[in-house]
Amino acid sequence: MAKTVPVVEDILSTNQKIAFKNRSQFDEGGVFAINLMASPGAGKTSLITETIKGMSGEYRIAYIDGDIATSIDADKVAKLKVPAVQINTGGQCHLDAMMIQKALPQLELGETDLLIVENVGNLVCPTSFHLGIHRNVLIASIPEGDDKPYKYPGMYQGVDVIVLNKMDVLDSFDFRMDYFRQGVEILNPGLSFFPLSCKTGEGVREWNDWLRTEILKYQKDGGEGYELR
Repeated sequence: MAKTVPVVEDILSTNQKIAFKNRSQFDEGGVFAINLMASPGAGKTSLITETIKGMSGEYRIAYIDGDIATSIDADKVAKLKVPAVQINTGGQCHLDAMMIQKALPQLELGETDLLIVENVGNLVCPTSFHLGIHRNVLIASIPEGDDKPYKYPGMYQGVDVIVLNKMDVLDSFDFRMDYFRQGVEILNPGLSFFPLSCKTGEGVREWNDWLRTEILKYQKDGGEGYELR
């Protein structure tokens, strides 16, 4: 009888161990880290640039970008005078803890308050691989449709916050807000939810205020009580 090799379990176990090491580095440096995930085109980089513009005067921000190829997004963020590190995954559809571990020496964690990680555009597997960060954020968008919580439940279950971007085009799409919210609540009751538009600025302040509150809480608690993400 053939023996089964638990490859997936081994990969996830190894990833978990490295994620804990990453978390230790963040907490030793007092760095609050978030992981932004979304499908391609939902507005990850747009939200990141708006966040930096609204908060860089208050907090020291650093950025890690995960992409299959190119440094287009990292170059955009670097123009905002933020330390930026590019990770090209070479075809992998998500970031993992080892990729983050290799990127960290290129950042001055002792001079960073907020680390923003932009994951690869994908709604399937990013939440399965812990990075060591403190909060997972999923960016949905109006043009994607209102059925995504039902079609990609794993992503919506594995996050702490939902940002619904591109509210400025809501009237142009058959997007049922109640149906979308119902799908989110079934999977993740009480989830923080921010409808906004990076184009018009609607709702961005509320998102930034939530992030400020999270950073202050983290600094007060010293990193305790955060589930590994």
